[in-house]
Amino acid sequence: MPMKSDVAADDGAIFHVHEVFKTYHMGEVDIPALRSVSLDLYPKEFVVLLGASGSGKSTLLNILGGLDRPTSGRVFYLDHDLTAASSGALTEFRREHVGFVFQFYNLIPSLTALENVALVTEIASNPLEPLEALTRVGLANRQHHFPSQLSGGEQQRVAIARAIAKRPDVLLCDEPTGALDYPTGRIVLEALESVNRELGTITVVITHNVAIAAMAHRVIRIGSGRIIEVTANSTRKHPGDFSW
Repeated sequence: MPMKSDVAADDGAIFHVHEVFKTYHMGEVDIPALRSVSLDLYPKEFVVLLGASGSGKSTLLNILGGLDRPTSGRVFYLDHDLTAASSGALTEFRREHVGFVFQFYNLIPSLTALENVALVTEIASNPLEPLEALTRVGLANRQHHFPSQLSGGEQQRVAIARAIAKRPDVLLCDEPTGALDYPTGRIVLEALESVNRELGTITVVITHNVAIAAMAHRVIRIGSGRIIEVTANSTRKHPGDFSW
């Protein structure tokens, strides 16, 4: 686990991001991806990061998940300083605390749905049973099918089951419906909403689709690497109640 710090997350926050900058160096050119980003994430939240392509959403998600480090600023998970953590500690943080869902499913084609999920449970300290994880996303009846025998939406739900099977504290989703049509995307969003509601997993979803923001507790709008607006939904919509 990353080293502890005398600066902890504020007011019960699980994540505390303070004045984070991220700059990528491309030859002699510096490309700013994040500029002075500060935010907190709280237990059981469903948060949507909303913004155009290239706005910095994925960079922020990667830093939250310990896949990347900020150029400057601090990122805390509870009282653990991720910015001061070693590479080994970040690996342990990702393995024990973070689930990832990406736009493309990254399933192993030679393994069944159940076997794809079981791979994660073998390295987790307190996992769900693989079949229980598949049941939570409505795919118990497809457990013995290979990825090539599943639709795109079903493959994405297997990816969600794989991510939640290790009981992560946070589920980070980068455009999870980006490659899907509306009916299929709605089913995937329903699966994510169910995981957040039933397991209490902090769920952060990146999207450029404004309609998806309606299902969030909070919506964080990002533009040109900055947080430009944070809003709370007084009434949240179920994925079946909106379209895009």
